[in-house]
Amino acid sequence: MRNTTPWWIRIPLIFFFIFGLVEYYVDAGDKPAFIAYPMVQLFLFMVLLILIAIELIVKSVENVLFQTLPDDAKERYLNARTRSWSWAWGKKMYKKLLGTRPIEEEGEIILDHNYDGIKELDNKLPPWWVYLFYATILFGVIYLARFHVFNDYTQDQEYEMEVASAQAAIEEYRKTAKDLVDVNTVTLLTDASDLSAGRAIFETNCVVCHMADGGGGIGPNLTDEYWILGGGIKNVFRTISEGGRDGKGMVAWKQSLKPAEMAQVASYLLTFQGTTPANPKAPEGEIWIDENAPKEASPQEETPSDSTDVVMNE
Repeated sequence: MRNTTPWWIRIPLIFFFIFGLVEYYVDAGDKPAFIAYPMVQLFLFMVLLILIAIELIVKSVENVLFQTLPDDAKERYLNARTRSWSWAWGKKMYKKLLGTRPIEEEGEIILDHNYDGIKELDNKLPPWWVYLFYATILFGVIYLARFHVFNDYTQDQEYEMEVASAQAAIEEYRKTAKDLVDVNTVTLLTDASDLSAGRAIFETNCVVCHMADGGGGIGPNLTDEYWILGGGIKNVFRTISEGGRDGKGMVAWKQSLKPAEMAQVASYLLTFQGTTPANPKAPEGEIWIDENAPKEASPQEETPSDSTDVVMNE
């Protein structure tokens, strides 16, 4: 039997392979599975003990069988175990690609040049270098035919395709990575699940200052058109994230809430607009008008005709 892999390599490899399978198939959210679920730790510990036990059993069986062998068989067995493994094909290919001559044969390729006792060998180029050179020539011919004869896509077109592909990948990733939202990319959320989550955050953190109906208390009224730091989803998101006015405004919530949560609560509190609270606080700030909102088309005014403009036909 030839000893190819020692136990101290074999056990960690198998263990970490099983560990990777567990992490792949057990959904634990943002945490590793062995941290989120104590049962996974117990399972991995049992796997490690079983691997060690299997190695000990195999070693014991091997030792028992070895003791039953005659002396000459024991000697052959030990020689086979200690025999170093050699990759004959790899060594042969390496020698062929290198193309070197043994030092004993250098006399056959030595040149007549002699520079102060320094002589020169007529070595050929290494085969790996020659093959690589031929490959570059083949690549150049294919490239020339593809882009300069058959006029395939240009570098500008390739750049545009790569940018479009990258943008599509980013948009697809953002659909499942809501925490990537920031003040520049935040949009008004209208899904019932997002508004429900925003309401829970509002009732937990914001009711003390703004009241449950948004009428305002310590904080400003959220139901009127007046805003201290600007209205709209982007301004409200920024105010929640960075806080209000220095010294007397709302604290910054970016350390306590995730970007997705700030987008949810900002979208929820904007639903207070136009409602009537029980005890509304006086307006603060200025009326905010969304410059990006579509403007209402005003009906054309009809110009009354003057009697003097009427031409009488005789």
